Amino acid sequence: MRHLLIRSLLALIGFTQAGIRCVAAEPLTVVTDFEGASVRDVEIDQTTRTISCMPGGDPLRGWPCWWYFRVNGVTSGETITVRLRGSTATVQKPGSQPQKPLAAAWAMPAQATFSTDGQVWQHTAKGQRQDESIVYTIKPDATSVFVAWGPPYTPTTAATFVRQMSEKSPHAKALELCRSRGNRPVPMLHVQEGERTKEQRFAVWVQARQHAWESGSSWVAQGFGEWLLSDNPDAAWLRQHAEIYIVPIMDIDNTATGNGGKDAQPQDHNRDWSPQPHWNEIIAAQRMVSGLIEEGRMDVFLDLHNPSPDDPTFFYALQPELLKEPMIGLRDRFIELAYSRISKIKPLIPMSNKPKLIGANYHPLWRQISSHWVCLNGNPHTVSLCLETIWNYQNSTTDGYRAVGANLAAAVREYLAERPLRK
Repeated sequence: MRHLLIRSLLALIGFTQAGIRCVAAEPLTVVTDFEGASVRDVEIDQTTRTISCMPGGDPLRGWPCWWYFRVNGVTSGETITVRLRGSTATVQKPGSQPQKPLAAAWAMPAQATFSTDGQVWQHTAKGQRQDESIVYTIKPDATSVFVAWGPPYTPTTAATFVRQMSEKSPHAKALELCRSRGNRPVPMLHVQEGERTKEQRFAVWVQARQHAWESGSSWVAQGFGEWLLSDNPDAAWLRQHAEIYIVPIMDIDNTATGNGGKDAQPQDHNRDWSPQPHWNEIIAAQRMVSGLIEEGRMDVFLDLHNPSPDDPTFFYALQPELLKEPMIGLRDRFIELAYSRISKIKPLIPMSNKPKLIGANYHPLWRQISSHWVCLNGNPHTVSLCLETIWNYQNSTTDGYRAVGANLAAAVREYLAERPLRK
């Protein structure tokens, strides 16, 4: 009883550099009334200032590993604790029966992400595993703090990025790929400079976030676009010799509603590149990419993702026996150039110099995976790859992701500069 009384009194005490002052601590509350928020089974211990929870999201709308919420009632400078458990919801692949819950590791980054303004994101200290949970501590200098699995990138963030780039540069246009099934706009950035006709230009397509929980991939796409519209002479060359499309978020609805997206019903976005796609985003992207293929200039197609918890950055690629030259040699050359740049960036982002080669044994719908579909239906010279950027690492931050995107864009420029120019 004595210990309980002491803990209750401590909850009413605030500490300052000048000494101790008595303040009534506001009760902590968890808020999810904003874009991309997701959490469930919230319990709050007001005495220890601990929030216990698990990822939210509808398991029918994808893996329940994404979590993102705001904590109000914080006393500025106090330490609060978030105790996260893995989701208990059963998950299933489209067309199959529910299986077991998703492995908790997918929801438990070594370091969580937090922000006091929803704009600047930083890592917590390393979380501590305790039985079936992981515990993160946060000491914000504000009375409210956002906490998330990783740095969020919402549809509003995408729209703002595309608009700001178009306002910054006369060579960029803010476009809309389509309206989603949820009637949300899907922002797209279109970039080209100079008087070259489309027949004289290389075509580059960059898309991210076919799986809504993989927020880091959108930051990689943003880094690509920021470099592309920078004052770097190499960026100017790429703008002048290519036509570039960037879609920061493909699965816009699940990103907005805080669902995981991966293995969503009735179809995973990245298994939907079929003769009759289900999702509006895939219908629109497939139509535009098909047009570039028909024009004979689908040069570089990049699909951006985040990988498994223990994977470094790497490329997914089809097994060579499924392709023909010159596609194989051109692809390998692009991977070589991209690895040379990304593996040396600061902040360091670990990257494998060997792509993961996959084929028919990877997934029953392997032909309907976007980068594979483009390989199988593209031009002989098409380079089509999936880049998985590490998320469970100390430099998996907005700066780290954007650095990957910038160096990926520079690799595209270096690669295309080796190719014969179109006349």
